[in-house]
Amino acid sequence: MSTERNDGLSNITAVILDYGKVIARSPTEQEFGRMAEIFHVSFDSFFQLWENSRDVYDRSDLTAQEYWLMLATQTNTSIDSKQIEFLRRVEVEIWSHLDPEMLDWLSRLQAAGIKTALLSNMPWDLVNHVRTNFKWMENFTFKTFSAEVKLVKPHPAIYQHTLQGLGVSAAEALFVDDRERNITAAQALGIHAIEFRSIAQLADELQKLKFPVLPVLSNVASSTERPAQEHKFQL
Repeated sequence: MSTERNDGLSNITAVILDYGKVIARSPTEQEFGRMAEIFHVSFDSFFQLWENSRDVYDRSDLTAQEYWLMLATQTNTSIDSKQIEFLRRVEVEIWSHLDPEMLDWLSRLQAAGIKTALLSNMPWDLVNHVRTNFKWMENFTFKTFSAEVKLVKPHPAIYQHTLQGLGVSAAEALFVDDRERNITAAQALGIHAIEFRSIAQLADELQKLKFPVLPVLSNVASSTERPAQEHKFQL
């Protein structure tokens, strides 16, 4: 159980969702490896470099070109403008595989009158893509993108910004995210929080807490625990 307390969720009026590996499915190692090839390094080496460098990019401290050139410098690689465009395109593509069961749950939360928010560490390329191409984004009560507010999880201010936008207190909000440090930060502010591992696990925890709107599970792989390698990917 990853919620802060077990007294039920009867007072919840808003649900805050992460994007990557919650609403969007995690990329495979093969998908992600397309970027590693540009830098002539192994997947593991590139992924560690990518993960350790995300905050400055997701916070929009660097432009896309500056970010990818920084990674090139750190891998002693030379990349040109066409390769940078390729990297930008691939990163958007691999984080655009949406989970229909999570979208269904999101839709039913909204139909039940529960406020919904998106809270994601997300660079401008992906922000622009989801705003332009995913019409269901318009149905959120409030959206917080790190690139827009120049804050990243787990900074407390980004949670407070989202609560303010929703018009709810911490005690009235439920946060779902796949990363433990983000869950811990939310709980420290008094937000109910569940660490996402699968839709089946999320439904089970919500049911135990007597939450009124549960995800509907299908008989496909997305309803079960996802492969261990996918736990590497965060957004």
